[in-house]
Amino acid sequence: MTAECFPISHVPGTSALFRAFCEGATNDAARQSLAEWYPAKPFTNDWAMQSPTLPAEHRGALADALKIQATKFAAGEAALANIEKLREGAATVVTGQQVGLFGGPLLTLLKASTAIRKAKDATEASGREHVPVFWLASEDHDLAEVDQAAFLTKTEVETISLDLKAERPVPVGGLPIDAEGTLDARLDYACDLFAWGPFADTLREAYAAGETLASAFGKLLTKVFAPFGLIVMDAAGREFHALGAKALRGAIENAAELEAALLTRTSELESQGFHAQVLVAAGHSLLFLLDAETGARQALKRSGDEWKAGAKTYSTADLLAILAAEPERISPNALLRPVFQDTILPTAAYVGGPAEVAYFAQSAVVFEQLLGRITPVLPRLSATLIEPTIAKVMEQHEVDVRGVWDAKTVDALALKFGARALPIEAKRKLAAVGNAMDAELTALTEYAEGLNAELAKAAGVSASKMRYQMNRLRRMAASFELQKEASLRKHAAAIMLHLLPDGHLQERVLAGAWFLAKDEGSLLDTLVEYAGLECPGHRVLFL
Repeated sequence: MTAECFPISHVPGTSALFRAFCEGATNDAARQSLAEWYPAKPFTNDWAMQSPTLPAEHRGALADALKIQATKFAAGEAALANIEKLREGAATVVTGQQVGLFGGPLLTLLKASTAIRKAKDATEASGREHVPVFWLASEDHDLAEVDQAAFLTKTEVETISLDLKAERPVPVGGLPIDAEGTLDARLDYACDLFAWGPFADTLREAYAAGETLASAFGKLLTKVFAPFGLIVMDAAGREFHALGAKALRGAIENAAELEAALLTRTSELESQGFHAQVLVAAGHSLLFLLDAETGARQALKRSGDEWKAGAKTYSTADLLAILAAEPERISPNALLRPVFQDTILPTAAYVGGPAEVAYFAQSAVVFEQLLGRITPVLPRLSATLIEPTIAKVMEQHEVDVRGVWDAKTVDALALKFGARALPIEAKRKLAAVGNAMDAELTALTEYAEGLNAELAKAAGVSASKMRYQMNRLRRMAASFELQKEASLRKHAAAIMLHLLPDGHLQERVLAGAWFLAKDEGSLLDTLVEYAGLECPGHRVLFL
């Protein structure tokens, strides 16, 4: 196993805020500029020294609820032991993800691996037990986003879906996975794509008739990370919402103050050239309400003491009464969720991706008002996994991941290969002519500048045209070589398919199940190991 670390500035699609966050690892000035939003030092273990505690009664109720759930997820001894550590006073390192089909994209594995490693490091650094928890975002209602998993064929990304349907926006975690009768056929197809290895049995055990999107996801993740003791938690039920009711009540009773603070924070972010990850508008709250009759998840909007969810109107007292009697009906949005989560759990740190790190810049004001502290957010391991066959082709063409990112398309990457494949004599002649021409044009332009401004301008324009034509000649020569060597385009297509599928980072598109199915037993150990070796950017792991 070998690995490379690429700076965050090289990684495509990253936001200015996340780049600044990661640059704080090596640049004190960059970190200080964000200290109001991210007070902890995410690239050290300092955050582990101030892990919060919870009352014994709360810890007991939490452990009891987690143990019941762990039994349903068929948890092993290590996870059950970690629940008992939590009962006895351990802190948690938390991460989470939507309950995507067949375990979701690769980033699910990267998040869990990072939480496991950070919990271990925190225990060693502080002397207090820290255990890893994976929070299932089962209350979200974006069905299209979770009802899919992407695998690779030889030539394309193949997306598999169960074609689940919901008449109204409802929490997706509770939807049965075989409601449309497509489960067996989709499982067969998925297993065909990764050649029916041992992982196929694991996938079938988790995704069985009678399971929901949340329970199947929970069973799969629990099984996969069983040796590491990962606690998988679905907080959608009444017992967990009751434990987190303080955060929900605070969001109801302090809605106006929270709205004002969030609007101010949005202005602060935008004034410094950053973006607000979540749109905050006047009258919008941090809460959803599940309709008692239909189960629909509807955003709560506020005007003074009046609240609306769909066509129904509620008073603040009404919402507080619902919270007291049926706490599971009130659900937090993306900005309140981490505060709700950290009301339930003794969270030492949260492990998130770029979007979640951006959430925390806004959520900081909610943490301060409702919890009186800001939970540190740590970046998850970001990685591209390269199989040996792809690594060999990349080596053959002398291209690294950055070269693939820069190329962006198969055509552009193939053209690079064509240019490299030119005969040495042709390369020399093109280089010699190009260098000589560039030097003469530079000298001529400088001379013209000393004679007359108009002449200098004309010389500059003419020089640009000639340089363009020279570069065009280089591209034509590369294209000619590319046409002679059909294998070059084939190699470019294979590399792009694996490393930048559909134009996006591999970790955001390809299913983690795809990599687990090909694993010979060391993948998760490798991910956990490299999650502890700080890379404030992107890891490239050669399998």
